[in-house]
Amino acid sequence: MTGFLTRWALAFVLLSATFNPTAYSYLSWVQVNYRLEPAISLLVGLLLISGYIIYLRATLRSIGLIGMGLVSAIVAAGVWVLIDLGLLSPASNDLKIWIGLVGLSFVLGIGLSWSHVRRAISGQSDMDDLGD
Repeated sequence: MTGFLTRWALAFVLLSATFNPTAYSYLSWVQVNYRLEPAISLLVGLLLISGYIIYLRATLRSIGLIGMGLVSAIVAAGVWVLIDLGLLSPASNDLKIWIGLVGLSFVLGIGLSWSHVRRAISGQSDMDDLGD
């Protein structure tokens, strides 16, 4: 469980470091500082893209597009239930963005963790896991 939480938290950090409704994100920072520090802007952007490639490649390989859609639908249904129960009120746009970031990070965290879950449940390794 801690492995999944770590993978989910890293996905959340990656997504929220790229964009969030506060002024503390890469996109907000680069809009102000690109002309002053283009080399640093490019380097940080490339590092973020590398993180996305790692997460997206692992997610696509483990659960595929259909799995990503299914996990996204489950997350969306869960948010809908929380709204119907009155536990969540997405009145502000900032809250909607944070909910989206949590949902997307959950999809990426599941994608990166799925091979470990499948191995624990079935006892079978994926072809990619044989070298481990």
